Amino acid sequence: MVSEDIKKLVIMRLQAMPPNLKLSIGKYGTFTKEELIERVQKEDEVGKLIIEMQLKYLRSFKKGII
Repeated sequence: MVSEDIKKLVIMRLQAMPPNLKLSIGKYGTFTKEELIERVQKEDEVGKLIIEMQLKYLRSFKKGII
């Protein structure tokens, strides 16, 4: 279970994406911004992957890697 604060943070980052952007996630397919937000809210397999990817990005940013 992911904390509500983390989900809110990830959703806010997704909402900042351009409206016409689509993201392809390997074997899971291609998703619109709205679909990604729904998946994060549901915390399904794709949603958890998105959350993990966003957290890894933010952690690497904090360490100065990016």
